[in-house]
Amino acid sequence: MTEQADSEARLGLTIGDPGGVGPEIILKALQVAGERSFTPIIYGDPNVLEETARFSGFEFTPHIIHGPEEAVRHRLNLIVEGVLGDMPRAVASAGAGRAAVACIRRAVGDALAGGLDGLVTGPVSKESLHMAGYPWPGHTDLLAELTGTTDYAMMLVGGPLRVVLVTTHVPLRQVPDLLTEEKILRTIRLAFRAARMLGIDSPRIAVAGLNPHAGEGGVLGLEEDAVIRPAVTCALGEGLSVCGPIPPDVVFRKAFKGEYDLVVVMYHDQGLIPLKMIAFESGVNVTVGLPIVRTSPDHGTAFDIAGKGTADAASMVEAIRLALRLRPLF
Repeated sequence: MTEQADSEARLGLTIGDPGGVGPEIILKALQVAGERSFTPIIYGDPNVLEETARFSGFEFTPHIIHGPEEAVRHRLNLIVEGVLGDMPRAVASAGAGRAAVACIRRAVGDALAGGLDGLVTGPVSKESLHMAGYPWPGHTDLLAELTGTTDYAMMLVGGPLRVVLVTTHVPLRQVPDLLTEEKILRTIRLAFRAARMLGIDSPRIAVAGLNPHAGEGGVLGLEEDAVIRPAVTCALGEGLSVCGPIPPDVVFRKAFKGEYDLVVVMYHDQGLIPLKMIAFESGVNVTVGLPIVRTSPDHGTAFDIAGKGTADAASMVEAIRLALRLRPLF
């Protein structure tokens, strides 16, 4: 999707965990000047949204529709999904988990059918999902299953940094055993696809090492020589512009200065700590590899402030802007 097509774009927005800040930041983001240069379609419980509007201090007059084809450009279009009844706010619950998944299922189905040009998802609670009996640790694996996607990765965008993760939500002690040459090579390829979605046709990709000093020739760890460097060599053989393994304490500074367009990182916090240091309020999560465009704010449900009307919508605003800018590859 190009920026000139924004005015015709239909963007789906799922409210995430209804007990968290998702409903609030969606409604706030849609109040921002310039964010209505597209047709928004919200998926969620109207009662939750009306209550959210009240404590946030603005009116909510939804245009109830049954499908994206009924959406009207300058209205708050709402597809009713995940209706809850009574539900405790600001805590995880099984009902909230079921409601969040219902909204996501419907929105993904509409996107796959061509009714949406992109999808922006509000934050979900892993605890709510598990309480509801779902196996997924979060959006990424759920979206992959719903779309039949086998090769996918999480990319985080914030300021000048773009990081793509080889492993995601796993305990740190498991990371070395999960790193394989094939998995790292696959992530490098997905990073190249991510760059194309961002409009970077000749990306420079850096691959971070796992260990201090990128292993120091095997003295500080063997993963660089065993799996990371061979994956980089294969990627170079495929014609990709990739460099690594680069010491983790160096690579982000180089990317920040513009020497690299994306950084492939080995584990969650390796990439998220530097990104959140510079873009805590405005980071965006992108799922790479899906047959649909999907972004989300780079933060959680924030139960500690849910229901107080004080949530910052900056990350949701950026997620909307990025969804409108990304180029679909299918």
